[in-house]
Amino acid sequence: MVNKKGGKNNFLYLGKKSINLESPKSVILEKIANPHPDSDYLARFSIPEFTSLCPVTNQPDFAKIYIDYVPKKWIVESKSLKLYTQSYRNVGIFHEDAIVTIGKAIKNKLSPKWLRIEGYFYPRGGIPIDIFWQTGRLPKSVVVPEKKIDVYKGR
Repeated sequence: MVNKKGGKNNFLYLGKKSINLESPKSVILEKIANPHPDSDYLARFSIPEFTSLCPVTNQPDFAKIYIDYVPKKWIVESKSLKLYTQSYRNVGIFHEDAIVTIGKAIKNKLSPKWLRIEGYFYPRGGIPIDIFWQTGRLPKSVVVPEKKIDVYKGR
């Protein structure tokens, strides 16, 4: 699913009508050749409306997810990432499992120099759960800007 610059669109999802996918196993994360493999830079994705289901109660869980990575040879195709994260909507999964699984999927697809994923889950039962997972080493030349995280403000 790699599209070369100026080449034909060989992507499964990009440029096509979006579909609802039933599970993460039904989505293929797609990658694109890094246009600047000679430079270290940070790519950040913010997913403000992540949803999944509690595997015990089947109640919905909501989170904001941030994905930061320093590409090596590949970058992620953003529509496939959107469809992948949306496919968790009807999946019963614990918060920890969701964040680590998403992180590992991106790591396995891209082999980035560095990757960090953060999941800030809204409270249920009065307790918010924040999950952090990372792999690789952040290059010294790369700055990771602070996030202004406004996840939950009670009433």
